[in-house]
Amino acid sequence: MSTSCRASGPERVATQVVTEVVVAAVGAVILVGSLRVDRFWVDHHFMPAFYPPHRVYVVAGSVAFVVGIVLGLALALVFRSRIGRFVARVPLRRLIADLARVSLAVVLALGTSELVLRRTFSRATEERPANEEPLRHPDQRLGWTFVPGHTGHATVGGRVIEYAFDSAGYRVRHPGEQVDPERPTIIFAGESFIVGHGLTWDESVPGQVEALLGTQTANLAVHGFANDQAYLRLLTELPRFRQPVAVVTLFMPALFDRNLDDDRPHLGPKLDWLPAKRRWRLTAIAKRLVPYRSDDAIERGIVTTRALLSATVDLAKSRGAIPLIVVPQFTPEDPIERMLRYRILNEPGLPYMWVELDPTWHLSGDGHPDARGAHAIAVAIAARLQLQRR
Repeated sequence: MSTSCRASGPERVATQVVTEVVVAAVGAVILVGSLRVDRFWVDHHFMPAFYPPHRVYVVAGSVAFVVGIVLGLALALVFRSRIGRFVARVPLRRLIADLARVSLAVVLALGTSELVLRRTFSRATEERPANEEPLRHPDQRLGWTFVPGHTGHATVGGRVIEYAFDSAGYRVRHPGEQVDPERPTIIFAGESFIVGHGLTWDESVPGQVEALLGTQTANLAVHGFANDQAYLRLLTELPRFRQPVAVVTLFMPALFDRNLDDDRPHLGPKLDWLPAKRRWRLTAIAKRLVPYRSDDAIERGIVTTRALLSATVDLAKSRGAIPLIVVPQFTPEDPIERMLRYRILNEPGLPYMWVELDPTWHLSGDGHPDARGAHAIAVAIAARLQLQRR
């Protein structure tokens, strides 16, 4: 066989040495990286999330730590020499050809996947399919909102739930009802906890507060909203109401990660509106599977969330309404959730109410509150508003 096909003795030795060095370096990188994946690192780069719970990432981090240690040591100490000898025995021309074919296959596979995903997967992280009830439609400023004047049905926890919306897109008790902006109104902003996911109108938090206080409520919440989207909608809708009694909004550390998303219209730290950032769809999927957040991104999210909740309070006060931020908590509060609550709400002295819920008061197979959980939140809100209205 010619020397163009098979390397000479010295070349084979050199190839083996270089390969072993590369394999050992890869093993060392994996080993060092794994040593950093401890509970502290996971807590500071994977924020509490509603789906999946934060403990999933803690467990995944522990598994990654063990697997990384084993793989790094195996590459550096066991497989290094074997891989080196194998590569050295392969004819040089065939090795180059194989590497080229593999590289081309990877590039073509990634390119094809990206083209397919651009056609079939274009939603933001928290945006739901367009045909899922309650129906939503695109909104250039907010990302999406409920379809106004629509009534739909969805099965949640074995029950068929009716979602009816008036012409402004507010959830109402029955089809055809309309929130009257001329009447005294308690205005609710937020996401699916406030919408009443899986609950009838009468079981929802706004519905129960209305029954407890005898004051009309307006439910401006939209499934999947982050705090900046809730604030933007409130900013648009609040001027419609002649007599706003109170503005109630939601903050949950378990939903803080949504505030860091920029694949939808969002607000910056100075509450400046920014359009959605367009990324490769493969990158977007990878971020959903591994929602790592840098220190800078988390700090920016804390500053922005604090600013927009402060702006929500100021907006309510400017209309003579009582501002109230509700913080429901199902599971025992962990250190990272406590840190977020303290830095975002306590440090600026925002008016909030922490409502601890029984861990069993949620929908079957779902993390949203059931009628009991919604009742506990509604009772706490009604009591606070009654106290502040005296």
